[in-house]
Amino acid sequence: MTKTVEDILEPKPEARPRIYAYTIDDLAHDGLLKVGQTTRDVRARVDEQLRTAAITNYRIELDAPAERADGSAITDFEVRDALKAKGFENPTLEWMRCSVADVQTVLTELHTGQKRSGTHHLTFPMRREQAEAVDLTHSYYMSRWAEDMHAVPRFLWNAKMRYGKTFTTY
Repeated sequence: MTKTVEDILEPKPEARPRIYAYTIDDLAHDGLLKVGQTTRDVRARVDEQLRTAAITNYRIELDAPAERADGSAITDFEVRDALKAKGFENPTLEWMRCSVADVQTVLTELHTGQKRSGTHHLTFPMRREQAEAVDLTHSYYMSRWAEDMHAVPRFLWNAKMRYGKTFTTY
């Protein structure tokens, strides 16, 4: 009885793209992040890049999935282009003069398709009471516009500090 190759060998795991960023602790790379992409282990990939130059004073600052919600891949070129569009310097090849939070913000923008200001890269849902307040406000606005499409509705939230009024407006 003969076995097929598929029966003998385990299936190859699907490659999952990763975006990484690392720093090198020396004057020439001060303030710079190397932004790259791999489908392998990030540490192994960075070691491979730096081994020939005998560089050991590096630190991996970011190791993040490079996939959008629809499954398409985010490339390191897209990340660097988005950073450049935000005004960050790209002195050489894959090196960017920015912070890890800036890279995380760009990754969040590329993941979600929404532009963010500053370094706001964390995403989280509204609390139940916040969602209810937004729904109530939306319903009121729609009812006012149904009566008079030129009306300028006003709706005051009597909410305490730390409620998240600014967060819920976006």
